[in-house]
Amino acid sequence: MRFGWLAKAAVVAIAPVLSVVAAAQSGGVRAPALNIPENVQFVGRQEPGVRKATAIVNGDVITGSDIDQRMALIITSQQIQLPPEEIERFRAQVLRNLIDETIQVQAAAQNELTVEQREIDAQYARVAGGVRKTPEQFSAYLRTIGSSERSLKRQILGEMAWDRLQRRLIEPFVNVGDDEVQAQIADMNARRGSAEYRVAEIFLSSTPETEGEVHANVERIATQIRAGASFQAYARQYSEATTAALGGDLGWVRPEQLPPELAALVVQMPVGSISSAVPVQGGFSILALADTRQILTADARDALLSLMQLTVSLPATSTPAQVEARGIQLGQAAAAMGGCGGAAATAQAQGAELISNDQVRVRELPPLLQQMLLNLAVGQTTAPFGASDRISVLVLCGRDDPQAATAPNAGEIAGAMERERIARRARRYLRDLRRDAVIDYR
Repeated sequence: MRFGWLAKAAVVAIAPVLSVVAAAQSGGVRAPALNIPENVQFVGRQEPGVRKATAIVNGDVITGSDIDQRMALIITSQQIQLPPEEIERFRAQVLRNLIDETIQVQAAAQNELTVEQREIDAQYARVAGGVRKTPEQFSAYLRTIGSSERSLKRQILGEMAWDRLQRRLIEPFVNVGDDEVQAQIADMNARRGSAEYRVAEIFLSSTPETEGEVHANVERIATQIRAGASFQAYARQYSEATTAALGGDLGWVRPEQLPPELAALVVQMPVGSISSAVPVQGGFSILALADTRQILTADARDALLSLMQLTVSLPATSTPAQVEARGIQLGQAAAAMGGCGGAAATAQAQGAELISNDQVRVRELPPLLQQMLLNLAVGQTTAPFGASDRISVLVLCGRDDPQAATAPNAGEIAGAMERERIARRARRYLRDLRRDAVIDYR
């Protein structure tokens, strides 16, 4: 899992952990003997910091605490609300993820690929900065949600190690020939103007005996996602499709590339929507439609915008009425500032943070903002948007409309084909590592 979404939540996602146990020996003066009974009985519940082995992977321990802390990390960052009957299933999936990450770290070490502690600490500091905290503040926050700095740093280590392993063992052996690229270009030209859909899928298998139970489970997942949980996180945790490791992402597909049940649905779905459980061969699927486009056809949503964003922070104690009043105030000030030239002065007067970006593609923005920005003239502003702690407005400073599409870009096509082949080989390699691993469950 990548860290891009961390700046949007307050936390993070998925990985395994190796325990580090420090032992100290006293020397010199003889210490007094300890008065410890032979029949030791613990009083009360075991503290969370006490590590109990759950699995040993090629000699490295994954503890119950590791699983608990990773679960807390995922549940908080993705705003997941698990029904009681789902907790054990979720816990088992987190353990599988931790095992995979441990295997990946071990494989990197066997190939003499190391990740320095300073690199891990630097990435941790960047993650903390993404949520406007110092590393120390972020570590304290992780403890309040039942996770830890150690859990996240272990995830960082796993991701860096796996990335380096792929660059050493997989990427050098992936090639895309010019004839393959030209064949792809010819195919795209033949399909010019036809629709493509950016789709993600979660698939759960079922049998005639389990069909009712699985259907109900899939519907619960769809409901959670519509309520704000991360589709990608659920796909990684639950989906049995080969795209689970990619957060369920199928990429850009044409309807005829999908099973008939899904093809009939995707052409009717609004962008940004989540389907209910769809019966397919062997189980049920949930679809998410991220985007649509027409092949080799100019799309207004490919316009490149130059934007300024004014953002004010609000006290945590703000009431809904106070939030609304502050939003109206910011919106009126931005609308009256005379365009981007007055943004700096307005930001200072409003006590707002000002960010400028002149490389924003319309289709990369949330759907609700896309059409609003396409309807704006230069110098105009969006309506205020945000949450109880932050309110923003966007000011349109410039717009470069897309040129009429002519021919596909051969370099981009080759790059996409390479990435897909690397991902496929990486999945096969991980399957081989799992097969060879010695795993002792406790």
